[in-house]
Amino acid sequence: MKVLGIETSCDECAAAVVEDGSKILSNVVATQIPFHAPYSGVVPEIASRKHTEWIYGVVKEALEKAALEPKDIEAVAATNRPGLLGSLLVGLSFAKAFAWSRDIPFIAVDHMLAHLYAAQLSGELSAHNEPLAYPYLGLLVSGGHSIICRADAYDDITVLGATIDDAAGEAFDKVAKHYSFGYPGGAVIDRMARDGDSGAFRFPMPSLHKGKHRYDVSYSGLKNAAINQLDLFRIKKGGVDKNEDIAASFQKTAVEILLRALFNACEDTGISTVVAGGGVAANSYLRSRLAQRQDIRCVFPPLELCSDNGAMIAGIAWHYLVRGDRSPLGITASARVEGFKKVTRK
Repeated sequence: MKVLGIETSCDECAAAVVEDGSKILSNVVATQIPFHAPYSGVVPEIASRKHTEWIYGVVKEALEKAALEPKDIEAVAATNRPGLLGSLLVGLSFAKAFAWSRDIPFIAVDHMLAHLYAAQLSGELSAHNEPLAYPYLGLLVSGGHSIICRADAYDDITVLGATIDDAAGEAFDKVAKHYSFGYPGGAVIDRMARDGDSGAFRFPMPSLHKGKHRYDVSYSGLKNAAINQLDLFRIKKGGVDKNEDIAASFQKTAVEILLRALFNACEDTGISTVVAGGGVAANSYLRSRLAQRQDIRCVFPPLELCSDNGAMIAGIAWHYLVRGDRSPLGITASARVEGFKKVTRK
């Protein structure tokens, strides 16, 4: 079954065709980075307008690269949550119109579930090329979410931990913006950190105590330390602070915050397979740290499938279709998903 997947949850306008849930026939991503770079962050109004301008051309290119015509597509899927509401509505509306005009099934997809599924599209699931078996732990890290979950099926996850304030990717972007490192912040800091000393600054780990947040993460303290309290955490004395040292020290602490919670979850659940997804899953330090753990099987998507893409949407949608599911054309978009971020109460 050939499924067209459309993804417009944030600032990437993407479409792909995937056959039988795994074989990528095409994967087209039109990036909006040049339009948001002057603001060092995504501007929702610009994002939704660019999606409106580009969506037809991106879908057309995806069909052409797959050497298919609209009549060859057997189902359509699109992200409907979570994300920027205006952006979501563009892709969702286009997908529903495509499905209605061709009289084919339509599936609305949860963006974060699709990120978790992306590793199964690579064809290189592990060094031994063994298929993924449930249950496993999911590490979903992006600009909007930081989630540690237990996955018992492609559509059945239990959130064990999440951010209680900022997401990991959001912290990367804000630190990069403050120091004018460049945009997008995560990729820029990762590159800069390779030439920096990660021990130049010893930034604090969040104090999530009393067992209530054993699998949760927090980035507001780290972000504040890196931006407003740099002098307090300097280990290297004398000379001029190197931007590369700030980047490397910040990145190390940001990743260790994630890993502390993840390793807690591995220890408590006894689950030794971890599947990563989301933009921050492309981070080289995160990948290298997880590779050091011989007792944990770590599965990452290829780099091109860590960022938002249509292939992950089409891939996971196939499983819903095989099960006989269909989404009503009246379904709408939702900016948030309950439980994907912790609500802290005093």
